[in-house]
This record gives sequence, C-alpha cells and structure tokens, in this order.
Amino acid sequence: MTAGPSAGATLVTGIAELVTCVPDGGGEGGGATSGGTAGGNGSVDSDLGILREAALVVEDDRVVWLGPVADAPDADRRIDLEGRAVIPGFVDSHSHLVFDGDRAAEFTARMTGERYDGGGIGVSVAATRAADDDRLRELVRRRVAEMRAQGTTTVEIKGGYGLTVQDEARSLRIARELTPETTFLGAHVVPPEARADRTAYVELVTGPMLEACAPHARWADVFCEPHSPHAFTEEESRAVLLAARDSGLGLRVHGNQLGPGPGVRLAVELEAASVDHCTFLDDADVDALVHAAGTTVATLLPGVEFSTRSPYPDARRLLDAGASVALATDCNPGTCYSSSMPFVIALAVREMGMTPSEAVWAATRGSAASLRRDDIGRIAVGGPADLTVLEAPSHIHLAYRAGVPIAQALSTTPSGSE
Repeated sequence: MTAGPSAGATLVTGIAELVTCVPDGGGEGGGATSGGTAGGNGSVDSDLGILREAALVVEDDRVVWLGPVADAPDADRRIDLEGRAVIPGFVDSHSHLVFDGDRAAEFTARMTGERYDGGGIGVSVAATRAADDDRLRELVRRRVAEMRAQGTTTVEIKGGYGLTVQDEARSLRIARELTPETTFLGAHVVPPEARADRTAYVELVTGPMLEACAPHARWADVFCEPHSPHAFTEEESRAVLLAARDSGLGLRVHGNQLGPGPGVRLAVELEAASVDHCTFLDDADVDALVHAAGTTVATLLPGVEFSTRSPYPDARRLLDAGASVALATDCNPGTCYSSSMPFVIALAVREMGMTPSEAVWAATRGSAASLRRDDIGRIAVGGPADLTVLEAPSHIHLAYRAGVPIAQALSTTPSGSE
C-alpha cells in the first residue's frame, strides 16, 4: 500500500493462520509471504498461501491491507480473533434452494435400500408450484442465512422445481435477490404431465421457458443422465445447452451421477464451466477433463453420495491426472439436504482421498473457478472481504473436527461480530 486506510477501516488481528488461497500470500510488495509448514500441525500445501500471526484491514467491504500483525497499520475499529484461523469464504457453486416441501420419507426409504433415480423431484415440484412468492422467498433467505452461518459467502442457486414457464421464471427472480449466480434448470427432469411427449417439453424449455428465464439467469444447466427415465438424453441435453448458449447464458451440466454416460464429454465439448457429480468416470472422461482443465471444472458433491448410499467420486484420480476440481453441497430437498461446506470438506478428505488443503482449495478457489470468478474464493489486497473465521487455529480442523460448527462468515461492519 502507498497510504494507510482511511476512516471507517477495520483491523482484524489475532489470526493464527490466514489462508489466502493466493500462492504469494495475497499482499502487496514484500509485506506478505507464504508459509510452507504448519509447525505442529504438519505440512501445508504452499499453494494455500498461508500467513502466520497475521492481520488484515477491511474498508468498504474490501481488503485494503494484509500481512504480519507486527506491521499492521492503525484503523478505526479492531477485531481480535484471539488465535483463530481465517480462510476465504466458501463458494458453494451448486445448490437448489428454491423449493418447498419435505422428502424425509424418501431419505428413509433410501437408507433401507431403495435406489435413487430422480423420480422424487416431482414431489418437490408439486409443493413448489403450490407455494406463493412470499413463502418461497422466506425459505430461500433462511437457507442462505444457514449457509452463511457455516462460512459460505457466495452461493449459486438453480431453479428446477417449478418446470413451468411461470414457476421457473419466478424461482430465478427470487434467487436473483440473493445472488448473482443464478442458473436456469428447466431441464431438471421431465415433469409428470409432459412425459407422454418429451419432445414438446424440450421445445418448451428451449423456447418460451428459456426466453422468460434468461433475463434472470447467468447460467443454464441440464440433468444429462441416461440412467434415469426422468432426466435427459445426450441429444436432448445438447439441444438445451445450445439454445441456452445462443441466449447468452453460460453452461453447466449435471453429468455421470448414476452411471457412466455422455455428460462429462458433452460438457467439455461445449466448453461448459462445470460438470457436476462426476461419480462414474471412465478413462476417456478423465482425459477429457484433464485436457479441458482450464475451461471445465469437475465439481464433486459428496453430500449426495452420503445421502444416497452411492459410491463416492474418485477425487484422487482426478487430481493426480491434472483435472480442475471443485467441491459444493448440492443442497436440495431430495439427495442432499445439507447446506454445510465444512461437512463436504470432511467427506472429501475421509471418502475421496483429498488432503485437507486440497479440499479447502476446491471449496474456495476451485469452486470460484467453476463460476469463472477470480475475485472470490481467495483473500487478497483489493479483493472482497469474503472472510470465514474458524473456531480453531488451522484449516485442518475443518476435516479433523467433522460435524462441529467451527466455521462462520466474518462480519467486519461495526454491528457485526465473529
């Protein structure tokens, strides 16, 4: 920095470990340096850009300084975290928060052996259609607040539980009130009333529904899954994605969730930003993701496998091959009614072969990349003050203390608290 922060700045001190997710530590000049080890906590990936005994200054919701606490400038306000760790706010790049209704009975049935095939989505569709706008708006606000209470500062929200022109458009309008990362998902499943004529429904999705929803969406998605009679074939998915791209929307794909299929390669071919689930991959799928690592991110959703008793994706295989990997919750009423990114991180470490540092990166920078954002998922001078504080001295505790609510988004406003 060339000048100190002006009036209204907040100095955050007492940071035992500042995880910037910027290899050089995210500071200016020589003031911030990256740590390479975590002392008694063991080795830490230097790509996380860890600073020890650090401080940062926030002004107007931007980070204006960070570095060693001994070099910290003065500020109007001060927050002492007393030895806690700070990481970038989690980026949850896959969620379905606009819905009403309860599907606990479906979860119970799966725990006794019933296989998931996507059919339960129809239950949520009926309940969502019956809800008025005020009820849906309040439900989404509560879910976003629940996410923030667990450290998530950016969330992508899909439609997909209305499946009529009017209901999909209102779902996205409501979602847009809470995030710019909204996704048109008229091609979630074919609704019951349209199953006699799938072609007509695809034409509705690619025509009037897309036209009504595109002004409220940044992205379009499709459930490309030949192993579900309710989802969409490769040909149908291609039609939806091409129409969405022609309307100016970015592309995302649900792919390879229930078995091997065309979703991954279709996503790579059309340069989708993300292909999500990636549970069943063959060598050609992995090769495609590696070659598209700068374009298409494999977003893994282990909460779904936990909630459906399905095999977990092989994150280790993808990472070792060189693919880009993200983590997200897929918070939804049917296959993963969890809004907890810390839970996802713990599953990724325990069940998918990721290290704690890889999982934190995938839940922040990796997930930001899947949204084609370079301003979030990291802590750097000039960047947004999207900060999450841990009730722990190290990011490793996110996996080490699985199930314990140690993460929370940090407010640096005068009325805020950690």
